[in-house]
Amino acid sequence: MKKNPVYCAIDVSDLGTAQNLALQLSGKVGGLKIGMEFFYAHGQTGYELLSQQGQNIFLDLKLHDIPNTVAAAVRALVPLAPAYLNVHAGGGAAMMAAASKSAHETAGAAGVTPPCMLGVTVLTSLSQSDLNDIGVHGAPRDQVLRLANLAASNGMDGVVCSAEETAMLRSEMGPDFKLVVPGIRPAGAGHDDQKRVMTPEAAMAAGADVLVIGRAITQADDPAHAAQRITDALSMGA
Repeated sequence: MKKNPVYCAIDVSDLGTAQNLALQLSGKVGGLKIGMEFFYAHGQTGYELLSQQGQNIFLDLKLHDIPNTVAAAVRALVPLAPAYLNVHAGGGAAMMAAASKSAHETAGAAGVTPPCMLGVTVLTSLSQSDLNDIGVHGAPRDQVLRLANLAASNGMDGVVCSAEETAMLRSEMGPDFKLVVPGIRPAGAGHDDQKRVMTPEAAMAAGADVLVIGRAITQADDPAHAAQRITDALSMGA
């Protein structure tokens, strides 16, 4: 079977709820995405409790600060051995280069595999008018491509992008550049606060490597069944 590309977003602050979801989804998804809400509430202890299920972890903290501070944060996080770790590409070339260097040096010292380092391009909650409000003019896809090239030139292994930019980035960045795609909604699901969304099947066809899916799984009456339906639709196994 092909590797399951679905990472379920565990965007909850309650430890028991998160552990229950991780247990239910064991073998149903390719990994778990642990973000700010959970990590800021439970830190390393909570992270380790979820990782005990044997799942790959995408540690989604979107680091963004001066290069030395981000490098130090990466140094503290890499021993947790996440499969993916991200920084905001908008933090600039020096920041991303420092993050990448820190990840590889720390992983070597700790005897763990370095995480796939990702640059966050344009959040899926942002539209063209939102970008204009913060002084970024032009279409979101133009900014996404600009940041993806900057990320690739400064040690990032891939980017986080919306599904709308996935086909363009796969064409421009080549087959080995990782594309991690949030804002994924199965057919019939609501968009909630996301503005640039796509179905799992369409996103994979466009060239996504990892699909981040949250509420469509975690808020379902049976999360394991919801995850399995998505996996079955993609004809892939965990």
